[in-house]
Amino acid sequence: MLITGFPAPAFGTNCYVVATGPGEQCVIVDPGIGVLDQLDAVVAEYRLHPAAVLLTHGHLDHTFSVAPVCGARGVTAYVHPGDRELLADPAKGLSADLAAMFGGRLPYTEPDDVAELTDGGVLTLAGLEVTVDHAPGHTGGSVLFRLPGAGSPWEAEQVCLAGDVLFAGSIGRTDLPGGSLPAMMASLRDKVLPLADDTVVLPGHGPATTIGRERADNPYLREVADLGVAPRARQTGL
Repeated sequence: MLITGFPAPAFGTNCYVVATGPGEQCVIVDPGIGVLDQLDAVVAEYRLHPAAVLLTHGHLDHTFSVAPVCGARGVTAYVHPGDRELLADPAKGLSADLAAMFGGRLPYTEPDDVAELTDGGVLTLAGLEVTVDHAPGHTGGSVLFRLPGAGSPWEAEQVCLAGDVLFAGSIGRTDLPGGSLPAMMASLRDKVLPLADDTVVLPGHGPATTIGRERADNPYLREVADLGVAPRARQTGL
């Protein structure tokens, strides 16, 4: 299996490319701001053929390049219905300060072909089987993407593309429109903690980690596991 990624120039948002191997079809996960040239270089280096774009949630730093990526290749963008309106109008997910930083009107267009994700659904794309877990809290439509990790660089049983639900040592912020700390707590308890310790986590920002490492060291997971409450998340990304 081929899994590679790189941080976007803005907000350090990780964009991932996943395929069964070089020369095959691939899926692109979270094409953020300013990623087009580097994404094209990755696709060319491994002779890949994009088959779909998967979005962990609807924030602009994860979706900004979705329309040009999908439009250039005639592929579908997948997003949970809870964040469908953010894909149409990403300003709805911004705080007043962030909206001002982007200067009001955003140079953004919605992709032509959008399909909605379902909790527990399995997508068969590019020879991959991707399980979708709805994990609201950072946004109403945040999801985890899980796929078998055999043959991956980590040789793990499972890989989880976690978006902004879980980071190494932290979790996604819940103070933006559509965010909810109680929902995040429930997602950590019900969707993250049950995952096997050797599950490799590829987050939306920052380095890869494992569920076992986070279960032991992440204060948010430890609080949820022990007390059912989580401290305020460090603000990362949007």
